Amino acid sequence: MRVQPQDIILELESDNSRLAKEAVLTKYMQEGYDEFFEGVRMALDKLYTFGVQQVPEATVDGQGCEWTIFKDLANKLQTRQLTGHAARDAIELTMKVATISQWNNFYRRILIKDLRCGVSEKTVNKIAKKTNKDYDVPVFECMLAHDGAKHEKKIGGQVCLDKKLDGVRVLTVVDGANGGIVSQYTRNGKILKNFTHITSFIQSKVQELGQLRSMVLDGEIVSNSFQDLMKQVHRKDNVSADDAVLQLFDIIPLSEFKQGKSVLNLRQRHRMLEEYCKMFKDFENIQVIPKIDVDLDTDEGQQQYKDFNKDAIDQGYEGIMIKNPTAKYECKRSTGWLKQKPFIEVSLTVKDIEEGTGRNAGRLGAFICEGTDDGKDIKVNVGSGFTDANRDEFWTGKDTIPGQIVEVRADAVTQNQDGTYSLRFPRFLRFRGFEKGEKI
Repeated sequence: MRVQPQDIILELESDNSRLAKEAVLTKYMQEGYDEFFEGVRMALDKLYTFGVQQVPEATVDGQGCEWTIFKDLANKLQTRQLTGHAARDAIELTMKVATISQWNNFYRRILIKDLRCGVSEKTVNKIAKKTNKDYDVPVFECMLAHDGAKHEKKIGGQVCLDKKLDGVRVLTVVDGANGGIVSQYTRNGKILKNFTHITSFIQSKVQELGQLRSMVLDGEIVSNSFQDLMKQVHRKDNVSADDAVLQLFDIIPLSEFKQGKSVLNLRQRHRMLEEYCKMFKDFENIQVIPKIDVDLDTDEGQQQYKDFNKDAIDQGYEGIMIKNPTAKYECKRSTGWLKQKPFIEVSLTVKDIEEGTGRNAGRLGAFICEGTDDGKDIKVNVGSGFTDANRDEFWTGKDTIPGQIVEVRADAVTQNQDGTYSLRFPRFLRFRGFEKGEKI
């Protein structure tokens, strides 16, 4: 006798072992349980939503509901052919036809998008690949940045700069093909429901967007304070998020987002974003984050970069973003975007040097530096930013280094208990002159 989908769910629930769950999936994939895995895909595909808040549990056994009947219901909910009271009535009618186990353990779990059996889309896709079955589930992914400190060679030439906001990353999906549905997701694909003042406004404009109706708007939700914002993100009641603003920095057609890569480069996408958001110009809760173009291979560009970074520090931003203007949007972590923490650069005098320890024994460990910057007396040991060759060279010539001026990069100025100041995460950049005390 063929196993029912709800019984497969219960089988997956019965053992928390990853290997046991993979064995169950493998077995039923090989045996071709199409209906079960079609339901799994509906539940796990983050972009396949039903627009319902509450789905009741069955308490009375029905005669049983064929998969084709439930599938028709799911599709009408997903395309919003059924909404509001009509959706509620259709769900309750289908529930009454289904058996208790069929509804509570399979159909209902699809509609609430939680199979509750410890299986994720990545697990399903892993087994689908092994069994060579077409049961894979789309994985919700967006473009993520690499740490600029680990890819310094990429920070050069023509780049676009924008400020890194202290908010919550939000992907706003406008699905023009399904009645102009507007949904918001975290970077991991969790649905956000508390910023309806934004989603409702966008939805009111969908019919005016023409060919641009199906897009993904990438940005951050910001509020008066990060702490206040986090209190509202996932609240289920007493929500007060009307001051939240959606700050947008990118856009990609929904079809390309699903495929994982854009056709247009960053500059082209930013022009599209500005054009798209003209429709929202009178709505203060949606804004486009401005970008500036700089050429880091020029002195002017380097100065613009430093000024932009200083402004980010002064205005309290989390950091800056350095983006390749020719890069495509890729739904993965990419060096096309680099995040850079705010930093400062100060010139200090080397008072002494100290030997290293461990692998740096017998060569330079750190410069002991002092100086005044912006009226603050700074004392700090600078022990990073040196190559192995630097450590050998500077230790060999250690008698010539005290008195020289060095440029030091750090995250921020900090205050010591004795009233003097230090630097957070200081790193050596370069000497500022050719002779002691010379600053150029």
